[in-house]
Amino acid sequence: MIAIADYGRGNLWSVQNGFARVGAQVQISPDPAVVRRADAVIFPGVGAFRDCMQNLMASGMDQALLEVIAAGKPVLAICVGMQALLSESEEFGRTPGLGLFEGQVRRFPDTAPTSATPCKVPHMGWNQLQQQRACPLLTGIPDGAFTYFVHSYYVVPQDTAVVVATTDYSVEFASVLWRDNLYATQFHPEKSQQWGLRILQNFVTLSEGR
Repeated sequence: MIAIADYGRGNLWSVQNGFARVGAQVQISPDPAVVRRADAVIFPGVGAFRDCMQNLMASGMDQALLEVIAAGKPVLAICVGMQALLSESEEFGRTPGLGLFEGQVRRFPDTAPTSATPCKVPHMGWNQLQQQRACPLLTGIPDGAFTYFVHSYYVVPQDTAVVVATTDYSVEFASVLWRDNLYATQFHPEKSQQWGLRILQNFVTLSEGR
């Protein structure tokens, strides 16, 4: 069973519908015990980093996620869920994250470093994935594939070896992270049409092959 962790800060139904389109059944649950028992877990997130972390800790879902990851079960973090895996975010001052990837979450600059042209923040819409290394989550996804983003902050991991793909938007930022059983996308695969659905199918395959 694949569980979607419901801690009050994710677009849960869109994610569930995305998995339904690839023929997979998933269970949305606010119960950390259900998440612990799952074969694989989706960790979604929308909104502010600080609110995300507060809800995670208040619900007990933070400890459930840490236990699932430590047990070697596949976990897919999406958008702010991905950002929460980092050490801290500069949003609303410094807010600690889960610390599973050392590094920071930073706001996009209002202008690109090499240009005086203003950049619209948030980064919203379709953009390309530039693959840096092979990853099971991206099996069958061509280099340069377009996926759908909505975010004002981006992750800067200290260890570049965990970066699977990058995307350019005023700066080059990490858009897919991977280490062992932990996968993360800054974009929304459930909103990314053909290639997003393939990514969800790949995650289902990973959960079945565990």
